[in-house]
Amino acid sequence: MKIVLGRDDLAAVAVGAAKDAGAEPERVEVKPVNKASRAFLNDAAYDVCEIPLVTLLQAVAYDKPVALLPVTTLGRFQHQTLVTLGEQGVERVRGRRVGVRSWSQTTGVWLRGFLTEQYGIGLSEVDWVSYEGGHVDEYRDPAWVERAQEGTKLPADFLGGSVDYGIMGNELPGDERIRTAIPHASEVAAEWAAAKGFAPVNHVVGISVAAAEADPKAVLAVYDALAEAAAATGPAPASVEFNPVGFTALRGPFTTAARYAFEQQVLPRLVEFDELVERTGAVLGVPASRLGG
Repeated sequence: MKIVLGRDDLAAVAVGAAKDAGAEPERVEVKPVNKASRAFLNDAAYDVCEIPLVTLLQAVAYDKPVALLPVTTLGRFQHQTLVTLGEQGVERVRGRRVGVRSWSQTTGVWLRGFLTEQYGIGLSEVDWVSYEGGHVDEYRDPAWVERAQEGTKLPADFLGGSVDYGIMGNELPGDERIRTAIPHASEVAAEWAAAKGFAPVNHVVGISVAAAEADPKAVLAVYDALAEAAAATGPAPASVEFNPVGFTALRGPFTTAARYAFEQQVLPRLVEFDELVERTGAVLGVPASRLGG
């Protein structure tokens, strides 16, 4: 059983649980961890793999043989990821060039959803630029999204002025000129999360259908161990949980992200959360309640 998880502590917990359940686990290190998604989805290279939420939705939409293990490995506020070198004010993005690493990047899907839902900014009112393709081979960006010149990188283009705004999370460069386009972004994000009842989720755990059907006991042991590890981290410094576990806790983030992704042409069809629940239960041979449903 090949396991890819970005955090060392979670990887150790998962490997130990799988071994205790009788499997022969191996941790495979991929940095950054999102780079493992393509091989997981298209080449069946791993059995348990940390994966961006939107990538998993795409995988289901394109009928890849993977399922959701309902554990969050990365959740965070997202309003602060729209950045500028100019004046603050989200309404200024209209008619401007906004760069995002990949159109199907989960951070970008969340942020564009906020722009539309909270601020009334339509997708067509912005000139979008992407720098990479997605993780699913079958997916193509919408025709109206410009692809940056090959070899260029978003952080450099942003600092150099080739794009007016950037949507960036971990790749945000260190520069004292950078400010959030949304004033008081952290406070706005906290208010959004409190109103919704959940925080945006970035990464979850995917499992291959083959591995789940071959050794459901080991996969369930991994889930139990990761769920316990998540609970042991203590409460998040916010009004909502950043690392929810179980189907019930993940329904809100997944349902909202799926709607945003479909509206943005990241998904070829709307993926319902119950599809994920049913698929996981079927391949593991357990009811939803076994995994926090």
